Amino acid sequence: MRMYDIIEHKRDGHELTPEELNYFVSRYVDGTIPEYQASALAMAIFLKGMTARETGWLTWEMACSGEMMDLSSLPGIKVDKHSTGGVGDKTTLAVVPIVASCGIPVAKMSGRGLGHTGGTLDKLESIPGMSVSIDRERFLQIVREVGCAVVGQTGNLVPADKKLYALRDVTATVDSIPLIASSIMSKKIAAGCDAIVLDVKCGSGAFMKTADQATKLAEAMVAIGEEVGRTTVALITDMDRPLGNKVGNSLEVMEACQVLQGTAPADISDTCLELAANMLQLAGRGSLAECRELARAQVASGAAFERLCRMVEAQGGDSRVLRDFSRFPQAPCKREVRAPRDGFVFSMQTEQVGIASAALGAGRETIDATIDYTAGIDLARKTGDPVHKGDVLATLYSSNKDRLDDGEHLLLEAYDIQDEQPLPVPHFFARVTAAGVEPLA
Repeated sequence: MRMYDIIEHKRDGHELTPEELNYFVSRYVDGTIPEYQASALAMAIFLKGMTARETGWLTWEMACSGEMMDLSSLPGIKVDKHSTGGVGDKTTLAVVPIVASCGIPVAKMSGRGLGHTGGTLDKLESIPGMSVSIDRERFLQIVREVGCAVVGQTGNLVPADKKLYALRDVTATVDSIPLIASSIMSKKIAAGCDAIVLDVKCGSGAFMKTADQATKLAEAMVAIGEEVGRTTVALITDMDRPLGNKVGNSLEVMEACQVLQGTAPADISDTCLELAANMLQLAGRGSLAECRELARAQVASGAAFERLCRMVEAQGGDSRVLRDFSRFPQAPCKREVRAPRDGFVFSMQTEQVGIASAALGAGRETIDATIDYTAGIDLARKTGDPVHKGDVLATLYSSNKDRLDDGEHLLLEAYDIQDEQPLPVPHFFARVTAAGVEPLA
């Protein structure tokens, strides 16, 4: 078998075989296949696409390219959750303890933020003492004892994805649904789960700008999951406005606690409860309607919040900050951003809100940049809300007063205030399963 022939097959629009994909992935990871040939194949895939089963085969080979987590020591069906990312997306912090409080173990590996999107690990590390770098045995021990843990990727998981992701970034092949889907799903499969719930965002703050684009990606990922024996469900959710009112690391931890205390805004609460219900349903806890009620009951009783506190304590964190937000380190500098005119918030450039938060110090432009955990934005007005000139749109927080000017300028650019009120935007657009697409909007 030759790499030349594999490139030629895909260039001419043929379906690659499992053997060809195994040859490519294994030899690309060990360095036998040079970057220029891998680049050629990535471009051929970008231009010609892949079939559902072909994408599944590629994903499986990528998942098997390094270590794979063994979760067999944990009881029952293990369900993982993944979000394609956005601004104010702190769902993992609330969904994981809700599901764990129902007796379903959740062993979650998450990532860090880069650019305008926030990372779950960065948010957790805003909790004093919290460790997300835990070895595999301790990780599993915490899940067995507490019911859940959220850590960074351990070991040598999916080295093929690391290499391919970097290659796509410099060869203009990022925007390929088969390559995006295989990148996401290979990590979920290698993480050892039995079933997967996907939160696929769409809108101005998401990678996929429209519900149709997000649905196509969701269908590809669901097909991959089913192809490799993982029951997979995807929800298409809104990211045309920030999720919740708080953007920034410690601010988002506070709002996740409010979700678990029943006091958070409806958009973030509804999204978390729906994701949790879908995870519970895949774990065999009843119908979707029954699982929604179960999730709500765990929030109402306080059991889900207590589970978060126990997880934080097990990972070395100070859970007192979750019960009393004044114990969090506080930003020394803040500024209110006010509406320049009367009207309605007609729309928001959500990515711009994330950029503004990063400019305040809450995000990073390079993977090794230092984060200001206290920095961020507390939004007082979002899409659809009426405003009068001088009303507070948002409050900015930072440890560096010199960052406030840039943050204010960037945030004002995100708001479009007009005379007319926009039509309501749904939180959910569709649910995608192996059976097809169920519209929810």
